[in-house]
Amino acid sequence: MAKPVSMTVEAGLAAEQALLAAVCAGEQEFGLLFWQPSDQALVMPRRLSRLPAFETASQVSAAAGWPVLLRETGGEPVPQSSATVNIALVYAPPRSEGDQNRIETGYLRLCQPICDLLIELGGDASVGEIDGAFCDGRYNVNLNGRKMVGTAQRWRQSGGRPVGLVHGALLLDNDRDALIAAVNRFNEACGLEQRVRADSHIALHEAFPAPDAISRLDTLYRQMLASVLPG
Repeated sequence: MAKPVSMTVEAGLAAEQALLAAVCAGEQEFGLLFWQPSDQALVMPRRLSRLPAFETASQVSAAAGWPVLLRETGGEPVPQSSATVNIALVYAPPRSEGDQNRIETGYLRLCQPICDLLIELGGDASVGEIDGAFCDGRYNVNLNGRKMVGTAQRWRQSGGRPVGLVHGALLLDNDRDALIAAVNRFNEACGLEQRVRADSHIALHEAFPAPDAISRLDTLYRQMLASVLPG
């Protein structure tokens, strides 16, 4: 049964980049990684490091037990802890798809298996923005009207073709109050206006025991990739 790999947040981010590099180099056709942090950190896009108060806010966050790490994908600050499972999907779309809807298609390929799982469990699954959610976006995966998964992606050109790292951070266990506090603490110290709310989020295990959820997701993603990729 597939289980997420336990590793530090720093090691998990590095593993995602290594997976992207391996697919770019043609060493493997696609990459699929589930990993669960063994520590905690506040992960944010590199662009935020250019803000005037970033260093001060990082020190405030680290002093509260949430060191700041930078990632290559976009978005806003995302708290990572053992309550989270990360999904990294790396693939090169078939050339026949063209390039026009590559970003949207990437998000849908990440989101659909999660939605399918939630529907199988008896949940109300949706994709879209949720007011008060951290790193809110059009491609959140939501359970019963509350955000459960945040998504982001990054693309590289390799040998004349795009290769994408499409990432989801799934809230597995209810640690919402601590996660929300970490984001709001940083935002306040950094002079960012956004404040997020715990009740805008939900953890999978709050709604369903779902002991086989990650194993089921692994199967659903592999089925999806087999239908998309040639060979």
